[in-house]
Amino acid sequence: MLRLASVFPPFTLKPTRIIARRLCSFAAPLALVALSIAPAQAAPATDPLPDMALWRPALHYTPSAHWMNDPNGPFFLNGTWHLYYQYNPDGMVWGHTSWGHATSPDLLHWQEQPIALPATQGHDIFSGSVVYDRDNRSGLGTAASPPLLALYTTVFSGDPAHPDGTQAQSVALSPDQGRSFVPHEGNPVLTLHPDSRQFRDPSVIWYAPGKYWVMTTVVADAQVVKLYRSTDLLHWDFLSDFQPSGYRKPGMLWEMPLLIPLPLDGNDHDLRWVMIVSVNPWSIAGGSGVQYFVGHFDGTKFTPDNLPQEGADPAAYRWLDHGADNYAAIRFANAPDQSPRLISWMSNWAYADRLPTSPWRGQMTLPVSLSLRSDHGAITLQQSPAPEYEHFAQAHPGRNFTARRLAAGASWHLAMKSGVQDIAVTLKSAGKGKAGLVLRQSADGKEGTRISYDFATHLLTLDRSHSGKTGFSSNFSLVHIAQLAPRNDTITLHIVVDRNSVELFANGGDLRMTDLIFPQENSNDMTLFATGAPTLVDTLHVADLAP
Repeated sequence: MLRLASVFPPFTLKPTRIIARRLCSFAAPLALVALSIAPAQAAPATDPLPDMALWRPALHYTPSAHWMNDPNGPFFLNGTWHLYYQYNPDGMVWGHTSWGHATSPDLLHWQEQPIALPATQGHDIFSGSVVYDRDNRSGLGTAASPPLLALYTTVFSGDPAHPDGTQAQSVALSPDQGRSFVPHEGNPVLTLHPDSRQFRDPSVIWYAPGKYWVMTTVVADAQVVKLYRSTDLLHWDFLSDFQPSGYRKPGMLWEMPLLIPLPLDGNDHDLRWVMIVSVNPWSIAGGSGVQYFVGHFDGTKFTPDNLPQEGADPAAYRWLDHGADNYAAIRFANAPDQSPRLISWMSNWAYADRLPTSPWRGQMTLPVSLSLRSDHGAITLQQSPAPEYEHFAQAHPGRNFTARRLAAGASWHLAMKSGVQDIAVTLKSAGKGKAGLVLRQSADGKEGTRISYDFATHLLTLDRSHSGKTGFSSNFSLVHIAQLAPRNDTITLHIVVDRNSVELFANGGDLRMTDLIFPQENSNDMTLFATGAPTLVDTLHVADLAP
């Protein structure tokens, strides 16, 4: 079904999904091996699931088996990147939530570890963040051995102090540099009064001017971000609420709030703040997605700039991604160069439990770098693959093609060795036609993911109608469209193609589209095309990244 940016997404999640998604119980330890891609070490299931290896990504993290959703508490320490995530070790749908764990030397090659923070009887583990308390302000470590703390949401059941389903913020201490966490005896460290069943997803940053930490959380069904401050990570004082007027719909949940400072145009003397919030449902591409606001933070209150008028079209708001499969974005803490890297869950709550992958379900996006760019008064959050990915891609021999002019109606077919590719292309046209490329294309041309740009309307489209298997859910939206202004009649596209996904970064990261696809194993080719007017393929670089 076509999902135009100006058309409101017609479907919502069932009420049972909205409630049940956050109300499950126990999880047990599990040690597995993941990307790129080693066999699982888990005990075999009673009825083994088929291994859909053709869709196991080569560039993106997946657990070896079972369900995964939101990334939690990613950080860097002593040469190792850590990634945690909502994980069900017992099944292929959401439930039994614990923090799964994986480590990597380079953000690309991941080793799955035992569960780091398991649920226990009466205490489920939801999303959160990790803080390296280098100055031991919490007092839970020493100066010689600073503590590593997870701040996360506990969901209570069977607890006389809290009604069943209460959500509150807790702390856990790692005794082994992030391999495992032990809940603090004083939990929870932050609750609402009265107790709330929707108070979750703490994200913590250090606010240097005030010398305190700032936590952002949500009351999800109220669509409000709540901000708190602490000097020791254990005692929290309320700062303010962020609940702007604007794009709100019945049943919409706000989740995974994230506050990030970024210099505007690289100027460290002009610091802006970005508030990132995941919304579900009613995102720009249907189902779940990620919205962001640019503004100022004074240590107490976040104030957004230039909000659209009440009742404005969803396309008037800022979206982290105009594809369907980007949710729960979170920042890696303690990065070695302090530049922000973001990672998200590459899926959509509208159909996540129907995805045709097996024996796993759920994967992460590529980590991306962030920057703020201004253009005639408008500020855009730019995203591009993280430096670690760029170094990895550059280490693979690629092919640079000479420029080629395509007449209206012409095409240029290229046979590709594999379905794992890094593609950079520049298209230029002074006419009013369309141009683009078809990726993961079958030999007969019937299957493929089509990316096209309309030089007349300035619309960029990703069409996965014929990308392969699409009928597993009626909510699997097929066409995603976004406005993109050309620069001197030119657009640039950086496309990362994996065995089951396409990640598109346009015009240096001004616009991003992330979509899952499920093609046949041998659908690897590419065709460039022009319709309605001639187009110059000014540059084209293709690298095969298959392991």
